[in-house]
Amino acid sequence: MSLIQTKSQEDVYYPETITYPESDGEPIGETDWHIAVILYLRQALRYFFRNQQVYVAADLLFYYEEGETSVYKVPDVFVVKDVAPHDRRTYKLWEEDNKQPNIIFEITSKSTRWDDLTTKKALYELLGVQEYILFDPLDEYLKPNLQGYELVDGRYNEMKLDANGSLLSNELGLILRPEKHLLRLVDPITNEPIPTLEEQSTRLEESEAENERLRAELEKLRDQSNSEDGE
Repeated sequence: MSLIQTKSQEDVYYPETITYPESDGEPIGETDWHIAVILYLRQALRYFFRNQQVYVAADLLFYYEEGETSVYKVPDVFVVKDVAPHDRRTYKLWEEDNKQPNIIFEITSKSTRWDDLTTKKALYELLGVQEYILFDPLDEYLKPNLQGYELVDGRYNEMKLDANGSLLSNELGLILRPEKHLLRLVDPITNEPIPTLEEQSTRLEESEAENERLRAELEKLRDQSNSEDGE
């Protein structure tokens, strides 16, 4: 007779496993212009905050109530300071030491404008998101097409635009400047915009072409020098 006691299946406790969806089934943006702004902001902010403990995400499910799989928002772009910058499947507030986004961007469209201006604004205010930025790349649904709100004493105050229609984001340390369909990020010290991927590629090609020209010129001078020495 065995003296080893085993637990029955009913005695074993299995902790509840909750699966949080990783997609809301919606497209990243309604038009090419919306997509271009979202991708630029993600790329430019990741570049600007490289080698820092800053996380930048785009079109990622943001869960803010543990255990509630249907309670989430999907900000177009958001930035969280003082967290690891590695990629994530979703952003769960309780797994990030309750570090809420410092700034959220919503690229407003015909189908999202009312939600952006009401429900989301109220929620982000309640959660303590320091800055909330709205941009309409088509300049059709939002007047002016760039609007910002900053948290003051727990309530959102509208941020003032400068004469060029730009905003200074204290959370980012950058100027937000509309340029046609794009929302540019500009260094306030140098007044230089963070380039798009296409602009970076063009600059690299131009730099390589210039290096090739200088190499050819140097080779020509060497040939001339060798020819003179041989005479």
